[in-house]
Amino acid sequence: MAPVIAVEHLRKAYGSFVAVEDVSFDVREGEIFGLLGPNGAGKTTSVECIQGLRVPEAGAITVLGLDPRTQAAQLRRLVGSQLQESALPGRLKVWEALDLFASLVPGGPDWRQVMERWGLTEKATASFASLSGGQRQRLLVALAVVNEPRVVFLDEMTTGLDPAARRATWQLIEAVRDGGATLVLVTHFMDEAEHLCDRLAIIDGGRIVATGSPQGLIAEHGGELLIRFSTDRSDVSFLEEIEWVDTVSRRGTHVAVAGHGPVLALVGAELVRNGIVPDDLRVQQATLEDVFLRLTGRGLED
Repeated sequence: MAPVIAVEHLRKAYGSFVAVEDVSFDVREGEIFGLLGPNGAGKTTSVECIQGLRVPEAGAITVLGLDPRTQAAQLRRLVGSQLQESALPGRLKVWEALDLFASLVPGGPDWRQVMERWGLTEKATASFASLSGGQRQRLLVALAVVNEPRVVFLDEMTTGLDPAARRATWQLIEAVRDGGATLVLVTHFMDEAEHLCDRLAIIDGGRIVATGSPQGLIAEHGGELLIRFSTDRSDVSFLEEIEWVDTVSRRGTHVAVAGHGPVLALVGAELVRNGIVPDDLRVQQATLEDVFLRLTGRGLED
């Protein structure tokens, strides 16, 4: 099956500044695909080129079989977008915004149904300026999906939200995917990408440095897993015989097992087989931030 989005060797510069150097990736139907990286990495420029909002100097792009450089008008009838700096006139009411956006591409569901689905009915007559941060994001997502687009682009949509609003927004994103859309999520939040994305591309300095599922990238680039537990058993040398175990160390009753691959499942099974069922077994594993640091040599804040 052909990918919904295919990007090959994309390059975009602004004068002497190269925002995107050589970006290639594809997005499959029905997945949440993330572009993860620090501010200024080239994420937003990439998705703006994919949507036909900017014209790249080089590279090939197809979205739903269309070329955004020559078929942008057709493409915009099939995609929804929440841009990084999305905003509405302060006096515009919620129902007016939904009515306006629904009229741009006729044939979608009644905007009143969308308003109810996204929990905005009670705010129907409220102005955009009066909405809380979370309510604004809810409205912006509703506007992006009001015409049931096949592909939805969401750019840094949880920036500035408190933790509760961010979690609620994550549920909205998952609901869009569950409704049958394919999503491209642009973010610099590691936990967001790890929670939401089926696959992602880590971008830094205008280049893709790694692509894969969050857990796949962690497994490949994150280094060892560290398993800790306590036991009164004096001999746990049998753990050293497990293929994926690298080291076993002990301090008093506390045991630490370092390994890789499927080591957690194998250690757990071997402990049970030897009659050890610790109630404090815990795992320390690398995160996407650790992976990013390993691949780029710097953190997101740099």
